[in-house]
Amino acid sequence: MDVLVIGGGAAGMMAACTAAQYGASVTLLERNPFLGVKLNITGKGRCNLTNNCDVRGLIAAVPGNGRFLYSAFTGFDAQDVMRFFEDWGVSLKTERGNRVFPSSDRAKDISGALRQCLRQRGVQIVHARALGLRMNGAAVAGAETSEGFIPADRVILATGGVSYPRTGSDGDGHRMARRLGHTVTPLRPSLVPLVSDSPVCPRLEGLSLRNVALRVLRGGKVLYEDFGEMLFTGKGLSGPMILSASAHLAHTGEYACTVHIDLKPALDMEALDKRVLRDFTEAPNRNFSNVLQKLLPQKLVPVIEDLSGISGGQKVNSITRAQRETLCRLVKDFSVPVSGPGGFDEAVITAGGVAVAEIDPKSMRSKLVPNLYFAGEIIDVDAYTGGYNLQIAWSTGFKAGTSAALDKGE
Repeated sequence: MDVLVIGGGAAGMMAACTAAQYGASVTLLERNPFLGVKLNITGKGRCNLTNNCDVRGLIAAVPGNGRFLYSAFTGFDAQDVMRFFEDWGVSLKTERGNRVFPSSDRAKDISGALRQCLRQRGVQIVHARALGLRMNGAAVAGAETSEGFIPADRVILATGGVSYPRTGSDGDGHRMARRLGHTVTPLRPSLVPLVSDSPVCPRLEGLSLRNVALRVLRGGKVLYEDFGEMLFTGKGLSGPMILSASAHLAHTGEYACTVHIDLKPALDMEALDKRVLRDFTEAPNRNFSNVLQKLLPQKLVPVIEDLSGISGGQKVNSITRAQRETLCRLVKDFSVPVSGPGGFDEAVITAGGVAVAEIDPKSMRSKLVPNLYFAGEIIDVDAYTGGYNLQIAWSTGFKAGTSAALDKGE
């Protein structure tokens, strides 16, 4: 079987490696001069390659169309991914939140292992741009490229989404799928910082918060909840919790919301008030701003002063119970309105893509076009941050590669 894989990212390389393992003659087409360009910059260059959890945990991390991935995840789960890379010489480690990284903290070790696998399994690599798919009747028969026509018995589209366009993800695969009659659901940035017009964000730019609780509300309805880390930027909010919240918002089709931050989630209102009162009692003649630094990061202090209406120079022994209650409510519910997402140039992944209803989940084969398969971010599946999106790439790539090599046709 001649298999052509279009796209040399995580899903495409895994698909090519797998198809070759099962006996296919494989050509991997990549428009960039190097394979794995986006893979090499994931996780700030560290590459969070999967999440060390079971299939149920993987599906739970996919806010939309998670059940579609059941067959792919069970066929090649997180443990299979870890075993694959360890077999190819990459030592791995599991960090907080079950996030798996190469022990070296080098994403290039992951792409390097895949390149070694491609070489050893005889995959031919062609660096050219796919211009379109050629048909033989109703079936795909290969691809027109900037370097000429490449014939194939099976074609796997693994061209990614439209996030990080500088890496070559510009929607080529979606356009090819559309031309063949596939539905492409609206493309939206996901795992992306959120934009806010609140004046507090520029004042808090660079402030990182850890061990805080987060709730995302719209019209009084809780859309998302999380606990962990986040970051203020000059334009809004970022960090792990915010990126995962953006993935959820992307599937609601609307990003406008309010982010509510509990700065002291370990304390309820009563316990927090006792803590504040104790701080005040221990230093009754000190200024409010000085005592507040025991409770909150220094950068937050002037913002809390302004929002609470309590002067930083006020002596804490003169602060009233009502003022103390206002302070505690701010600490337990620091809210930031969000107007929208950052752009695709900031997004880690793309939400939306080729409609899953038009793809066989057991094979990743197109239900509309014979000999055509899909893998990775081109499909309308995306997940929270934590290694889940690369797991989608590995699992769908493995499934598409296996099916393309072994399928006997319709």
